[in-house]
Amino acid sequence: MFDLRDLYQEVILDHNKRPRNFGQLARPDRRAEGYNPLCGDQLTLQIELDGEVIRDVAFDGSGCAISKASASLMTESVKGKTLDEVRTLFEKFQEMVTADAEVEPDTDALGKLSVFAGVRAYPARVKCAVLAWHTLRSAVEGADDVATTE
Repeated sequence: MFDLRDLYQEVILDHNKRPRNFGQLARPDRRAEGYNPLCGDQLTLQIELDGEVIRDVAFDGSGCAISKASASLMTESVKGKTLDEVRTLFEKFQEMVTADAEVEPDTDALGKLSVFAGVRAYPARVKCAVLAWHTLRSAVEGADDVATTE
């Protein structure tokens, strides 16, 4: 039987091997650095805006499969969204991956990102899944500090 754990593994492997939006933008409007001191994952995120809408987004860096897959899926999910929609999506993703593992997560609003609900069972891996999201939030807010998972 195919369940969420199988889908999680399939999606993570696919996005790790073939990350979407990996690279750099020619003219980013905002940029942020992210670092997970627990495992050494590092990434740079760039966004190109059209007013308050994310027209394009890219990331590069190095990290584990979960970190890279999360960044890849995140970039796919935020293209075309307003900065306010991205803030809301950040909160929903953060809530999903940090909720009690015994509670069924509300994954309706997250689409493909819901495959990361399984990471809740592995607390050390949650930081890998949220690094790209914290970095995105820094870019959206125009923060100068390096985003971390601590």
